Amino acid sequence: MPAVTAADPVEAARALAPRAAELADQAERERRLPAELSDAIAEAGLYRLCVPAALGGSEAHPRTLLEAVEALAAGDAAAGWAVAICATSGMLAAYLPDDHAREVYEDPAGVVGGVFAPTGKALAGGDAYTVSGRWRFASNCENCDWLMGGCVVLDGDTPRMLESGRPDIRLILFPRSEVEIVDTWHVSGLRGTGSHDMQVSDLDVPAGRSGSLLTDRPLVDSPLYAFPSFGLLAIGIASVALGTARGALDDIVELAGAKTPTLGTRRLDERSATQSEVARAEAALRGGRAFLMEAIDAAWDAASAGGEIPIRERAILRLACTHATECSANAVDAAYRLGGGSAIYETSTLQRRFRDVHAATQHMLVAPATWELTGRALLDVELDAWQL
Repeated sequence: MPAVTAADPVEAARALAPRAAELADQAERERRLPAELSDAIAEAGLYRLCVPAALGGSEAHPRTLLEAVEALAAGDAAAGWAVAICATSGMLAAYLPDDHAREVYEDPAGVVGGVFAPTGKALAGGDAYTVSGRWRFASNCENCDWLMGGCVVLDGDTPRMLESGRPDIRLILFPRSEVEIVDTWHVSGLRGTGSHDMQVSDLDVPAGRSGSLLTDRPLVDSPLYAFPSFGLLAIGIASVALGTARGALDDIVELAGAKTPTLGTRRLDERSATQSEVARAEAALRGGRAFLMEAIDAAWDAASAGGEIPIRERAILRLACTHATECSANAVDAAYRLGGGSAIYETSTLQRRFRDVHAATQHMLVAPATWELTGRALLDVELDAWQL
């Protein structure tokens, strides 16, 4: 695959999207992103969108993250998802001491991924942790050089508690060679992401190779690392959905111009029902995307100004991510319905996009519970705002 320049991440993603589409069937069969494609993504710098510039990363505006992931996901959602997960994993670099940050993130060809969910345990001991755990949904793990897992810190047998009453949670990084990948990824959608389980047992890790997005202060002074962490993670998921929906609408436009339904006399694109549904889906998708862009810009302005970002601003960002994902899923559903019998065959990209977008909607950051969380914030009802 020819090298793609990293000078403009969005253009790089657009250039790689056709190849991602070509390799989508292979990715599904093998249940992982082909090494050829992953290497090209790494060479284009797309896995390093959120890595600090001082380490050779892009330290990119969240808009750039959205547009790059969206562009790649229009080719294949699995490729977009891999970038969303690995790129946002780069945030942790801003929280690590310089020597450890360079060890993990400085290699321009290196790929860092992992799982933020705290399903591991880290036994504190001096300047190191002894880590054991198993994490689900380790996306793109087989193409990673480093993996991280969220852990509850233990003092002896007891979880270390914070003043807030929550347990101390840290993200801890391990070399891929020290992680066991457990083949579990037999799923309906996003098969090509290779999101298997990963596990480690009694692994000693330097304390400097860990960080907390909840309690630590970033060591890099940049709006990106003042931007709401959970909001940035949610943007990645929403961007995959947006790109998947864009691809589905493009697919149905192409199909409608060539297909005359069984027993019909007019092409699909000549039918008023098709015209109306495509128009509504297009409007809803663009509306969801525009709201998300507006929320990103507002949160970025607040992050750039310094100080604490208001809960309402953070809630609106999470709300916009969930709304964009729902609009995207509805647009894919519309395209799938219009595709009729043609859409159920494996030769149709519509069936894959249908499965992929509905896998994305299951992610906790854009799941239905987000409506309640953000609604409480908008109504100024008491809430635990740590996930905002």
